[in-house]
Amino acid sequence: MAATVVVGTQWGDEGKGKVVDYLASRAEAVVRFQGGANAGHTIVNDHGEWRLHLMPSGIFRPGVLCLLGTGTVVDTASLLAEMADLESHGISVAGFRLSDRAQVVLPPFLQVEEREEELRGGGEIGTTGRGIGPAYATKAARFGIQAGDLLDESRLREALDLLFGRYRAWLGLDAAEAKHQGQALLGDLIDAGQRLAPYIVDPAPLVAGWIANDTALLMEGQLGVMRDLDWGIYPFVTSSNPTAGGACSGGGIPPRFIKQVTGVVKAYTTAVGAGPVPTEDVGAVGQALRERGGEYGATTGRPRRCGWLDLVAVRYACLLNGTDGLAITKLDVLDELEELQVCVRYRSPEGEYDLVPQARHFGKLEPVYVRLPGWRRPTRDIRKLEDLPAEARAYLDLICEQTGVPLALVSVGPHRDYTIHV
Repeated sequence: MAATVVVGTQWGDEGKGKVVDYLASRAEAVVRFQGGANAGHTIVNDHGEWRLHLMPSGIFRPGVLCLLGTGTVVDTASLLAEMADLESHGISVAGFRLSDRAQVVLPPFLQVEEREEELRGGGEIGTTGRGIGPAYATKAARFGIQAGDLLDESRLREALDLLFGRYRAWLGLDAAEAKHQGQALLGDLIDAGQRLAPYIVDPAPLVAGWIANDTALLMEGQLGVMRDLDWGIYPFVTSSNPTAGGACSGGGIPPRFIKQVTGVVKAYTTAVGAGPVPTEDVGAVGQALRERGGEYGATTGRPRRCGWLDLVAVRYACLLNGTDGLAITKLDVLDELEELQVCVRYRSPEGEYDLVPQARHFGKLEPVYVRLPGWRRPTRDIRKLEDLPAEARAYLDLICEQTGVPLALVSVGPHRDYTIHV
């Protein structure tokens, strides 16, 4: 087995969905290894424009098995709706599988997350409100419900009793109300389990088969390294690990089978949610990038925070992931700019940083920029690296020089065909 892990090197929304959809033409299986329905992977191909929230991005490739892995947290209603939408447009989900060990996102988690944000009193994280944090917290506290539990009514009933016992006070419920809500939820989850039963599998035999058959495997992460629970800008992070290491624990893949790590880099910086974004531009540049790039959240519709490319973040991500190749996306969004700026390090009263420091330093950081000329020519129809304008090549060269990682591909448009394969 040879696995390629696709990771985001920034704050998320780098274009991983397009990259996975493109690379899946040479894969036999795609595994989504962490996260939930709190972020969307936008894909444009011959089937149209899609925003996938849970379904692995290889679902558009016939014959490719798509596994929603053990490290994910799954809102069953959202997943079933997504499956139904795909099938209504003639896209088969017969190749979809759901790990029986994946955690289930439950309605109380959304209420808990809302209250947790209120408690922060102006220091909100800016979550999507999809219950992801409480789902992972409940998993870690060993009160969670796994997808396989949906197929066992007695176990599910016991798990719900424990869950509502844990959250009863937090949700302001008396014993009778907690019992009533638990009973109502039990029926919904049993129904979801019956509908998902054909897809729920033990992933361990799948992995064993992939190893035995030398399967070409793609591992798909969600969000980016700056939102990683351990290595990101804590506490403004997600509740899982969207790093290459997370692919092993969340996907069940032995580390020695990872042969390639592809880091996805948007040609500028965007972020959704709160927390520091050193190169954010709240003026004309940020607005121009937002409008030209269509930078609105695929899940929430919120306008993304936009700014110049931050190579400190990308360099840091490449170091943590052992990145072998870079997939640069949305280069075409920069086509009309006369001048570009790129952050190559941070400056603070304590000194300069070439890598991302611990989050407490961010209030004092200033980006140090280098300036490059723009190319002022369209790139969307270009399919060979050597045909790009010299200024665009210089921009890409700077990214590779600063990170020490070579190019793997360059995206010059949203459709999967608008891609320069290096």
